[in-house]
Amino acid sequence: MGFLTPMYELGEYLAWTRSGVIQLPDFQRGYKWEDERIRQLLVTVLRGHPLGAVMLLKTGNTQVRFKPRLIEGVDLPSETAAKYLLLDGQQRLTSLTQALSGDGAVATKDSRGKLLDRRYLVHMETALNDPNRVDDSVISIPGEGVVRTNFGKEIVLDLADHDKQREQGYFPLHLLYGDYMSWILELSDRELGKRFHERFIKPAATYDIPAIVLDENTDKAAVATVFEKVNTGGLPLNVFELLTAMFAGDADFYESTGADFRLNDDWKETQLKWAAYPVLTAVENTDFLQAVTMLATRKRQLADTSERPPAISAKREDVLKLTLGDYLELRDPLREAFIWAATFLADRHIFAPRDVPYPKQLVPLAAIKVVLGPDADLISVSERLVRWFWCGVLGELYGSTIETRFTRDIESVPAWAKGETEVATPRTLQDASFVESRLHSLRTRNAAAYKGIAALILAGGARDWMEDRALDKVQYVDLAVDIHHVFPQKWCNDNGIDDEHRESIVNKTAISARTNRVIGGSAPSAYLTVIKNRAQIDADRLDQLLETHLVNAERLRTDDFDGYFRERRESLCQLVEKAIGKPVQRDTDEGHAEEDSTQFEPANLIEDSIPEDR
Repeated sequence: MGFLTPMYELGEYLAWTRSGVIQLPDFQRGYKWEDERIRQLLVTVLRGHPLGAVMLLKTGNTQVRFKPRLIEGVDLPSETAAKYLLLDGQQRLTSLTQALSGDGAVATKDSRGKLLDRRYLVHMETALNDPNRVDDSVISIPGEGVVRTNFGKEIVLDLADHDKQREQGYFPLHLLYGDYMSWILELSDRELGKRFHERFIKPAATYDIPAIVLDENTDKAAVATVFEKVNTGGLPLNVFELLTAMFAGDADFYESTGADFRLNDDWKETQLKWAAYPVLTAVENTDFLQAVTMLATRKRQLADTSERPPAISAKREDVLKLTLGDYLELRDPLREAFIWAATFLADRHIFAPRDVPYPKQLVPLAAIKVVLGPDADLISVSERLVRWFWCGVLGELYGSTIETRFTRDIESVPAWAKGETEVATPRTLQDASFVESRLHSLRTRNAAAYKGIAALILAGGARDWMEDRALDKVQYVDLAVDIHHVFPQKWCNDNGIDDEHRESIVNKTAISARTNRVIGGSAPSAYLTVIKNRAQIDADRLDQLLETHLVNAERLRTDDFDGYFRERRESLCQLVEKAIGKPVQRDTDEGHAEEDSTQFEPANLIEDSIPEDR
């Protein structure tokens, strides 16, 4: 990658943006600067202060073929060819283009986000009399040129035409690089016009803005990296936006179809196909691209007969190397594979987006499904995939550095799942571990293992205590099932149960909203009687329903929290052991956890609210 650092005059930039010589790459987000920020930018120009460099990318690059679009406010034929693409400086150059050329009307917004048109003028006497008052001299007025008050009934300042502007001494800044001379010559105060020209208009003609110009050899990954480094004032760029622009510039697709490929529209179509599967709302467009990339790089690896074939990858730089052909080849199989992944989660009793332990784990899961094809549903293969899934969830392995784990999964899990004996056990299974004391610190949906254990309890046949209904996909919604305390918060607080034990997953289970209302804040011994009487069942039947949640009814009837906690903790350990196919390390002493309760909590997740028991 090579680059130059020339200086260009602001007038040149305005000519280039207005003529389409400078355009935006299609991945750039829309113009968003508010009124006051634009006004301050114009003050910077009038004072001759620097406003920072812009970054341009030369077009004609065979590696980077972004589809261009015009600077907002510029009206030219869509086929106008660009010489440079603006990577950094969009907000500044768009503001200057609209404010300093044409009619000077800028489509912006106020501090509250209300959309409006504004024009900018400078009061000449104020600017000339005191250099420290240049800021005060620049005003923003409505696009119609009239400032009103009293709900629009009274006119405070009327600058709607040039005569009124000259009469009141306000120079319209959209003429700063235009026909300012005609406006100046008609001023009644010629001396004022001369002074203003010397002090502000003349220096503006040589106002320079440095540029960093990337040459034709700059590759896609470099453009992405550079853009992110300089785009600190905006939202972070992701590979989806970059590929949107690159795919839109695919000449072969355009030649065959007569239209540009719109990745964003294609993603909307994907989401529409997934509309019946709520858990897939947790899948982001970049997740989908990572799955495509893994399968595309895997295909290249299998086709390469050299001693060092390319690696399977889900890394950003390899996502950026995707071609539109790669994407179109793998899109439909992956759309179906993610739908299959949604049914896989439903079979694990995971029905809602907030209950998905690791949305990112669906990336390798869908890719593995594409590799396995119909074999993924064979009993033996399916059982191994389920074990791999729970090892990832309960071992809490998809919270960081996941791209490397993704590639290891796609390399080893398909063959291992099919029982190929020469294949080593996948790393996710090797790395998974669980310690008993972790149950003490699983307290919110922040943790994947918290969601996982709740799902395992449901999948084990948990039934509602009031209506004896299986908490399956349909009933989960109909009964408004959620995770609630077994020993209610109020009872625990009244009886000195500490936060560690009260809020642990050991003291929680999934029950219906109706059952939770019956429980309220009562002692278990009291609410069990209410449940039995309202449901009109005997004690044995109620005991059986409680047992489906791994809850010992006798401990509840005697309000024995310590005994309950100890026994259910052991039951949950056995549940985990069955899921991951490994023993759980017992490391508690009389129910006291030894680990740091924040050890496993992902720092970048926002805690979901848990409905509060009374």
